Order: sequence, then structure tokens, then C-alpha cells
Amino acid sequence: MPESQNIEWKQSWRDEYLEWVCGFANAEGGSLYIGKNDRGVTVGLADSKRLMEDIPNKIRSWLGVVCDVSLHAEKDGREYIRIDVSPSSYPVNYRGKYHVRTGATKQQLSGNELTRFIFEKTGMSWESVSVQGASVSDFRHDSFDIFKERALKSGRMKEDDFDCTDGEMLEKLGLIVSGQITRAGILLFHHAPERWLPLCYTKVGRFANDADILYQDEVHGSLIEQAEKVIDLLYTKYMVAPIAYEGVTRVESYPFPIDAVREMIYNALVHCNWARMVPIQISVYPDRLYVANQAVLPRDLTVERLLSKHKSEPYNPLIAQVFYRAGFIESWGRGIEKIRRACEADGIPMASYELDADGVMVMLESALPDQKPDNDLTHVFADEVSFSSEKEQLKPDNDLTRKLLTLTKRQRAVFDMIIARPESTQQEIADELNVSRSAVGNHIMSLKKAGLVEGKTGEKWVILI
Repeated sequence: MPESQNIEWKQSWRDEYLEWVCGFANAEGGSLYIGKNDRGVTVGLADSKRLMEDIPNKIRSWLGVVCDVSLHAEKDGREYIRIDVSPSSYPVNYRGKYHVRTGATKQQLSGNELTRFIFEKTGMSWESVSVQGASVSDFRHDSFDIFKERALKSGRMKEDDFDCTDGEMLEKLGLIVSGQITRAGILLFHHAPERWLPLCYTKVGRFANDADILYQDEVHGSLIEQAEKVIDLLYTKYMVAPIAYEGVTRVESYPFPIDAVREMIYNALVHCNWARMVPIQISVYPDRLYVANQAVLPRDLTVERLLSKHKSEPYNPLIAQVFYRAGFIESWGRGIEKIRRACEADGIPMASYELDADGVMVMLESALPDQKPDNDLTHVFADEVSFSSEKEQLKPDNDLTRKLLTLTKRQRAVFDMIIARPESTQQEIADELNVSRSAVGNHIMSLKKAGLVEGKTGEKWVILI
């Protein structure tokens, strides 16, 4: 009988084996044999009588559970003890640490896994716990005004729904339990939730590269306010938006599609495990943007499942419901599809996702060419583009620069190849960039309209610069 999910052998007793009992109790239960070697052969016990008294007492004292501890003997007289552990309906810890049996191993839980485990065992969510000492009179009305405006605009609530006080609105939304405001209510609507829930804010940084940060900001306040403020901050301060003109109309081309960024930010605010006291972190680079948060994900969720049709399983259902009513998010797990469509519309790859025990990291590539002289093409035109280190913004000084800045990242990549190898065929460009030939044809049509490329003369492209 080999060791398994429910069986563990130990040659002699040590108090540290209470961790294994704890692990069985927190999982499916199991049996711990004392007096058997790692092959399951009985080697006997020298002090079985003492152990039969000590082990049950230590299990009860240290773990708060009662196990069936029995003494057995082989035909040759060698004895062993069997400890049968039933699965516990509540979390069991040993010296303040939580262990769980997984396969034939014992693992100590921490971070998001520990949070998920405790709430699964108790049937409660972190956000639904009430906050002592919080009163509706402490709330400002600002977040309620934003919520009302967005909820009416989304059509998910009606004017009659708001014929009530702020406290009554919190009750309608399930954010007051037994007369006390929940953590979700504080997070969603209180202007200073960090009085009770530290570090529940969003951190934004602008990076030149992985080593050099140029500037940063923190966005505090209710989650309803942060949902508005973070987007405004990103698109007024952190996004380098080259300016072009269509006739006399000024056109600003932002590097990241706003619909995709909105969805990424809203999802982070909704799904974050705020109990970890780690802010949401947004890192903006010239050519990419990252959004990281301490999300607690369903156990069986993979990147493949996340990017395909899947059911909505919010970690913070109360927060998710309010964001849904406000029109910030959808309720059917359609956020990924919205991001996909926004990326396709801007001609950039789908956002990439990294999932691990500490949460989610989402990366979005820029729709514009790199905004600093770090590739061959920009070195060619370096003397024609001026930079402002204070505002980190490109100043289009001439017609050529304006044309270049209107290109998407894919169009710029095609143009780079034509500059480097004017003899390239459309198929060769497609193979090099790992895109379809028809996509390359569309990009070349855009380059022609921009006045940067003409058709081929002989074997080479005619470049109009």
C-alpha cells in the first residue's frame, strides 16, 4: 500500500508530524501510520504506551480536532499506531500555520492560496465582513454621484432606484449586514477606505526601461473614484499621444486602445485580493503597458480558459455587482472579448496574460511605433525628431515626422523592413513578421496613402523620403 493522498508513513513519532495531521484535516482526511518505514514495512515502536496517551492529547491541544488513534500489532509482535483524520469543516492550523495534503505531499498555504482556502472553508468572502466603527455619516456623497450617473447611463438602474438615502442605497446593494457596513461598502463608496483597509489604492509609474522610472503617482479614494481617476491620469499624463492632422482637424493617436485599458483596469479593481494589502500596479513603457494585481483565481483557471469563453467567477462578487450596475464591467465573462476586439481594431496583438499564485499580470503592446530612438529607423531620422524630457512627448517638427507618427506599430514594422530590404516581396515581409500576406498588403496600402511608399520599380520598392 503506497503513500498517497490519504496515506502517510512515519518510522517514529515527532511533534512536527502534527503538520501532517493538520494537512489531512484541511484536505480530504487520511491516515498517518507511526512505526512503518517509507516502504510501508512495520518496524515497531519502543514506547507505544506513552505515544497512545501523548498523540491524542497533542492533536486536541494544538489542532483543536479529535482523531481516532489506535494501536496495532503484526504477527511478530511489532507494533504501529494508526491515526485516522477526518476532513474538517473549518480551517485547522498548527502554530498559526495552515497545511494541506496534496497528492502524497504536505504543503503550507500562504498568500492568495491561504486566503482562498480560509474563505472556502468558512463560506464567507473577505469583502462581506463588516467593518467595526464605520458609519454612513462618515461617507461623502461624491462616489454615490458617480455611481448614479454611470448606472443611469448604463441602463442597469432607473431613476426611481435612487430615491433613497446613501445608507439605504448601501443596503439595496447588499453592502450593509446586520446594520454594519461591509468591507465592500467601504472600498466602493468611502472617500478614504484606507482608514480601515490599508494600501487599497492604485500605483502608476512611467518607465524608460526596466531599470529607470521617470515618474509615478498614487490614486487613492473609493474604487468608484479610482475607476474614473486612473483612466483620466493615464490618458492625460502617462500616454504619449503623437498629434497628426486630417485637414484642419487635430487627431491624437494614443499608444494603447482605451477600451482595452479600461477593461484591464476595471477587472483589476474588481478581482484584486485587497486583503493582501498590495496596491494595483500599472507600469507604462514607451512600447507596452502592464497591469498587475493580487487576484485570487479559480483553481482550474488557465490562460487558455481565460482567453476562451468562460463563466464569470468574481472573487469579490459584491464589488463586481456594483461595477456591473455602474456599467464598468459585464456580468458574463465578456471582458476578455472586449479587450480582444479593441486590440484587433488597433491592429495590435491580443493582450498577454500571466497567471500565478500571486495574481495576474496583463501586458498590452503599443499601437504606435517606439517613441524613443532605439531602432534603426528612428536613428535614421533622429535629427528630425525633437524630444522633451520634461513632458516626454514627441514634437512633430516636419511633414515626414507627422507621417511616421500616424503609423500603427505593424505598419511601422512593415516600413522598417522595406527600408532595410527594398527588394523584399510581400510574402517575405509576411513571413518575417509572422502575419498573413493579405495583412501586409493592407499595411502597404496604408503606407502608400501616407505618401511613404510607392509601388515597386523593377525589383525594389520606391520609398518616398
